[in-house]
Amino acid sequence: MAEDAETPVDIGVLSELVGYHLRRATNVAVADFMRAVGDTGMRQVLFGILSIVERNPGINQGTVGRSLGIKRANMVALINELVDAGLLDRQVSAEDRRAFALNLTAKGRRAYDDCLARIRAHEDALLSDFSAEERALLIALLSRVEARES
Repeated sequence: MAEDAETPVDIGVLSELVGYHLRRATNVAVADFMRAVGDTGMRQVLFGILSIVERNPGINQGTVGRSLGIKRANMVALINELVDAGLLDRQVSAEDRRAFALNLTAKGRRAYDDCLARIRAHEDALLSDFSAEERALLIALLSRVEARES
């Protein structure tokens, strides 16, 4: 018997599992994010780093990594990528000579601003049928789940 792509399938217990829905929603959001900024070469993790540095000029890369849950070894490669692309400036920290202070370059500021505008537009389209209150509630609920990170 041929399967019809339009025939609904009973997904059983999956319909009750939060993790299943989070994964599916994440897949949709990531695919849409990539459509919005893919031609810039930006990835979510890189935008996350730029966002933290933008709000915290001079922050050290270890603190950025901890705030985003990025392992130290991975953080070095990501920072190198952003420095090599001319988006971040990395200097030895005046407070701790063993650490690097990070700042956006002028090119990094332009890339950040461009990507932020695209991401805001992508999220507005993705969540167009959510009220402002529903969006705030969704973020609050997801933040509570994130807070359980071990």
